[in-house]
Amino acid sequence: MNNLFDHERMIDVGPHEFRRSVQRLLLQNDFDVFSVDGPGDGGGDLYCEKNSERWIIQSKWKKNGKVGPKVIEEILKARVKYDAHQSIIVTNQIFSGTTITRAAQLQGEGLKLDLWTGSNLRQFNRESPVWRTQKTLRPYQNLAFQELQKDLSDNGRALLYLATGMGKTVVAGAVIRNLIAEKPNAKVLLLAHMNELIEQLQKALWEDLPLHVMSQIVNSDNAPDLLDGLTVATNLSIEKYIDAGYKPDLLIIDECHHIGKNNTYRKIISKLSEVPILGVTATPWRGDRFQIETIFGKPSYTCGIEEGMKKGYLSPVDYRLYCDNINWEIVPELSRNEYSIKQLNRKLFIPQRDEQIVDALIETWIEESTPKCIVFCQSVVHAERMHKKLVAYDRWKTAEIIHSKLKKNERRMALLRFRSKECPVLVAVDILNEGVDIPNVNIVCFARVTHSRKIFVQQLGRGLRVADGKVKVTVLDFAADTRRLASIYNLQSAVQKTDPIEDVELKDNKIHFKDERAKSLIEEWIRDAADLETLDQESRLQFPQVTLN
Repeated sequence: MNNLFDHERMIDVGPHEFRRSVQRLLLQNDFDVFSVDGPGDGGGDLYCEKNSERWIIQSKWKKNGKVGPKVIEEILKARVKYDAHQSIIVTNQIFSGTTITRAAQLQGEGLKLDLWTGSNLRQFNRESPVWRTQKTLRPYQNLAFQELQKDLSDNGRALLYLATGMGKTVVAGAVIRNLIAEKPNAKVLLLAHMNELIEQLQKALWEDLPLHVMSQIVNSDNAPDLLDGLTVATNLSIEKYIDAGYKPDLLIIDECHHIGKNNTYRKIISKLSEVPILGVTATPWRGDRFQIETIFGKPSYTCGIEEGMKKGYLSPVDYRLYCDNINWEIVPELSRNEYSIKQLNRKLFIPQRDEQIVDALIETWIEESTPKCIVFCQSVVHAERMHKKLVAYDRWKTAEIIHSKLKKNERRMALLRFRSKECPVLVAVDILNEGVDIPNVNIVCFARVTHSRKIFVQQLGRGLRVADGKVKVTVLDFAADTRRLASIYNLQSAVQKTDPIEDVELKDNKIHFKDERAKSLIEEWIRDAADLETLDQESRLQFPQVTLN
């Protein structure tokens, strides 16, 4: 039975899940919907786009009673804030007579304002497609799905390594859809480590659920009584439900590289030891060297960046390294001493001045017809300084900044504007590492130092997604280290091999050095230390004698 907006359920779910149910219904009907709910939302809860029109929706959940006329003034402010064409106030209860009269007056003046109640939603719901058309899986996604299904059936364990931008959530969604088709009352638990990530995952997986299958979030703000259908939860919030007897038919752990030797994830897995478990990640490495394969077994399917590029499912990379300020007088000393990676990176690569970053960004900017750029900075202070420099230029005056010290709604709005045409540049500090999908990014600027292979691959992945009209992603690296260079060289070498994989025309990936002397030096060292990319920070390295003209 299609019961998404049954009256009793709408009373039980609370304000947050009511808003998400409205969002799910609109997505089912081909709206592009984003939640903007939170402090500073200006009276808006959902921002929607359809047929080039902007809608702003205010969600009013009430345990009982009527919705008074105050909401009219709130939605009028939100309409201005979001420059919306259409305004909607939606409630699970009913509106007061005064509210209805005021809305009718504004409608008579030509304002597009509607009031939706539970009965409107139920009618809308009955007329909606019961199940959206399933996405057509790419060949490698279908193969991954088949292998995951086999391992889950045979072993109760499955592990997927799929590079950022290649659709690991799409494949996980296919597994969920298949389970529900076979067992309509199945319960699925999907765990992630961040609140913002679980909201993105729930939204992405709605299209794999028929509308009668419930979906809810469990985190510090949401503690629903009933966990039917799909539950998307943080690892820190679900334990009490498990202790109370909740047992899903399938456990999925997103970004499963966060599983450690003795952390909360391990406790949950132990408590649900009889439940089939699927782990998915794009970056399987951990700093503590714990191997997640001890939990899941060998990967059911793996497709990394190299193979993704060969198949044409990830964007080619034009990698530009800026290291003009190498102190060439110390190079002979470097080549004679056994430096660790940490010492080498500190001595060889010095972060460039912000002015040079801006100059190089301008030079790259004019090469693109529709440039879209993310600048990764080292700290909040650095990001604020860089943002201030960028907005001084007319072409970047609408640049946005995003970091953990901003309020949740401020981060959401910055991302929303960056998704649109109005904002060409986003300055970020680490917060974009996981769970963000903006395919048309074609410039990635590393203005920060990171010795983490995982963070580097995650941030590079923000530009690897393919999009209509996108030819490549240009990477500007002002703070590279030797392992980062090794990673790029290994990637270039792997992708440029002539062995064909599918009938896809390969496009060369390129590495450009601002100083060719640096190129010859680095190439020599990488050849000498083939496993440089995965060596520990404290590993001592022997380098050949290098002569520079």
